[in-house]
Amino acid sequence: MKVVTAAEMRQIDQDTIEGIGIPGIVLMETAGSAIVRAIEQHYPRYQRIGIFVGKGNNGGDGIVIARQLAHAGRDVHLFLVSPPESFTGEAEINLQIAKRLTASFGNLQAAPKGGLQIETILTDTALKSDANIANCELLVDAILGTGLRGTVRSPIATVIKTINTLSIPILSVDLPSGLDADTGHPLGTCVQADRTITIGLPKRGLLVHPGAELAGELEVVDIGFPEQVVDAQNIKVNWTTTAEVSQWVPPRPSASHKGTYGRVLVVAGSTGMTGAAALASEAALRVGAGLVTLATPKHLNPILEGLLPEVMTLPLPETESGSLSASATSAILEFAEKTKSVLAIGPGLSQHSDTVALVHQLVGENREQGLGLRMVIDADGLNALAKAPEIISLLDRDTVLTPHPGEMSRLTDTPVPTLENDRISTAQQFANECGVTLVFKGAPTVTAGANGEAWINSTGNPGMATGGMGDVLTGVIAGLMAQGHASETAAVLGVYIHGLAGDITAEALGMHGLIASDVLKAVPKAISSLISQNSSKTHDI
Repeated sequence: MKVVTAAEMRQIDQDTIEGIGIPGIVLMETAGSAIVRAIEQHYPRYQRIGIFVGKGNNGGDGIVIARQLAHAGRDVHLFLVSPPESFTGEAEINLQIAKRLTASFGNLQAAPKGGLQIETILTDTALKSDANIANCELLVDAILGTGLRGTVRSPIATVIKTINTLSIPILSVDLPSGLDADTGHPLGTCVQADRTITIGLPKRGLLVHPGAELAGELEVVDIGFPEQVVDAQNIKVNWTTTAEVSQWVPPRPSASHKGTYGRVLVVAGSTGMTGAAALASEAALRVGAGLVTLATPKHLNPILEGLLPEVMTLPLPETESGSLSASATSAILEFAEKTKSVLAIGPGLSQHSDTVALVHQLVGENREQGLGLRMVIDADGLNALAKAPEIISLLDRDTVLTPHPGEMSRLTDTPVPTLENDRISTAQQFANECGVTLVFKGAPTVTAGANGEAWINSTGNPGMATGGMGDVLTGVIAGLMAQGHASETAAVLGVYIHGLAGDITAEALGMHGLIASDVLKAVPKAISSLISQNSSKTHDI
């Protein structure tokens, strides 16, 4: 699903109205109807509903919602936080309709089948003394939309602060009032919504933090923006959804064998870090790779052979501290080229200088010899690249890098807060400049390809913030690449499956105490759920 900036959404809206000829008043009515249906679904028993509206299109949507809810039998109190005379366009038209309807609905208290009252709130005193607000069972925030510029000021700021203090559920229309639609940062005061119903397409600020928390549960409603109008914007940012990624799961033909599903060579492990190597190796198998070999320091070989019965091992020369030696380079490249293996480099490697040299040589010789080996580089593999930025220029589009914020900071020599301020642009810029696929891990994880396309992941949970999760992800992505997926597709799908396995595990065990091996075991179940989703669509008549 495409994810838009405020400017892109305005252009889609304008092109739909002016280019296609669908009137704005029709779009507003459709949006209001869609949100009313969502309210009926999520809040069926709430009869007393307060709707706060501003003078713009967001407020116009709110007025449509108020009218339709009152018509459906709810008791609706419409609070105007802008002077009535300041409403313009479709918002003004709907306000005049609502005013004329208030007479037919009669007094709110005496209307057994629903009613509509309109009240203007322009002072802090009027707001704080208004008993009608506290009497509501649900509050609808339709004050400010994507057109917000600058810091929110009173009386709107006071309205937002007041409703945030009430123990009443808040549903925001399109996005919480006061939220920057592009960055997800509050513009001063911002509504803390329990649920946000966003119109047409999700906005970037709703999917990144802190906007994701301020939005609460997020739902997208379609109001009929023509596909060709959306496509004309050439939008580069996407939100991963089950409907899309379920179509990417590798098929399993009945006449297949282990060679059908590719090979992975995991280059990992050092003294004290055998777990990272084990997790990455098993994850490649759990996601469906046919054969997995672990290249590891020779002294660890007996341990890992006993720990991983399904994984083959390639014991290699080691340093005096028990990490892989640079002298292992030729053996790794020879094995990978001969077996056509995808290389997963980095989990638990250590930052020993000789091991760092190994990573540099693997990348450099792959390029110089034209081997064309596909790689996933994580953890100490990334730390090795950060020590010699010129090596990054030797990577190609078949390479996936999977840094967390700290590793990304070292790769780019940029402070973490700067990178986190705009995760999407950070990932896009790096991937485009370096010509690789980048998985910028975090909340949310953003995957970007060399072509500028970016994907915001929609799965995963805070329980996954623990050691070893990145090692599992490395193996999952490498295993998908081995099965024939392009690097970018494998990265997007791998991140989604990894997060979904975490969600499945959290539902069964809870988030507290979740560990990487729990998620590892749930990877096949996550894949099965995606296959079931795709199968149900395929057979739907």
